[in-house]
Parts: sequence; C-alpha cells; structure tokens
Amino acid sequence: MAGSSSTPGSRSQVPSARTRILDAASAIMRRDGLARATTKEIAREAGCSEALLYKHFPDKQDIFLRMLSERSPRLGSASELPGTGTVTGNLESLVTDLLEFYAQTFPIAASIFSSTDLLTAHREAMTSRGAGPQGPVHLLACYLDQEAQRGRLPQACDTDAVARLLTGAALHEAFLAAYAGEPTHEAAALAHRLVSAVGLEPR
Repeated sequence: MAGSSSTPGSRSQVPSARTRILDAASAIMRRDGLARATTKEIAREAGCSEALLYKHFPDKQDIFLRMLSERSPRLGSASELPGTGTVTGNLESLVTDLLEFYAQTFPIAASIFSSTDLLTAHREAMTSRGAGPQGPVHLLACYLDQEAQRGRLPQACDTDAVARLLTGAALHEAFLAAYAGEPTHEAAALAHRLVSAVGLEPR
C-alpha cells in the first residue's frame, strides 16, 4: 500500500510485552535490588499495565526466576558435558559460567536479606517451584558424579565437596566485586586457577 512504512518482518523486530517486562525487571532489579523492585514499577518501565504483566508472570518471584534462566549465563550446559572434552576443561567452562552468573545475580539477590519476612516469603516461593540457591552446587555435583561413573574421575572423589568449593569461590568473587563496586576479574583466567587449585586427578 502506498505510503505504508511497514516492511515484511518489521513487526517481529518489535520486542514482545514479555521481553519488555524482562528487560525492565532486569534493569530495575540490578539498580534497586529484588526487595525494592515492584511489579508496578516494572510494568511502568516496560510500558505496559500491571494486568498485562500478570498475564505473563504470576508474581515478582517468577519474573526473577525467568531472569535467572533466560538472561544469565547458561549453567544448564552441565548436563551436556559428561564424556566430552576433558574434565578439567569442562570444569573451567562451568566455573566461568558460575563466575558470570553470580556477578550478574548477586547484587539482585542480596537485597532479600534486608528483611526476615521478605527472605521467608522468597524462600517459600522458590521452594514451591523446586528452585533455590542450591541449584548451581547440584548441577556441578551431578556433572562430576557422571564423570566419575564414566571412569574419568576417581571413584573416591568427593564430588559434593568439589562442587561446593568451586561454587563458593565463584559466589565469594561476586560478593567482593559487588562490595568494591568493580567488575570481577577475568572470568576464564580465574576459573582456570580455581579448578587447578582443587587438585583433581582426571583419568
């Protein structure tokens, strides 16, 4: 039609309401923390009504979870790694993801500790969804268990302890960065150092 400025596919370039809501939530939660972010503010930032927000997400906790799963480094790749590459190389890749994951999410999640009531509500919401801060440790331990079953790690390897040490180091790095107001160290190089320090003896 003459005078029309639309082109085939142009409509697909416009972010969906769901995408705008996640974009807005990410910006607000990183700036103000999870505790101070409200669905009203998120909807306003996304340019939509709260009613539309609730059509896509049941509550703020669900928005937070979707941000973790869709906007953070892909931790789920752990399930694809057993039996591929080298154990140390895979671990370094996973720890790099952990470092980036915590660097992005720690400033958001830390704010829930500002109130006992808020922490309790958040814990209950996460538990009802089968989620929580134990997730990264579980993913890493499961990866190590599968490598041990394949004979690529000694059967005596304490996979849970290794997972906790590496995950804890990544979380501590995020804490230091958030406290200092500075970015974390180069993730891949630090991941290499952490995995080397654990002293695994892959077969």
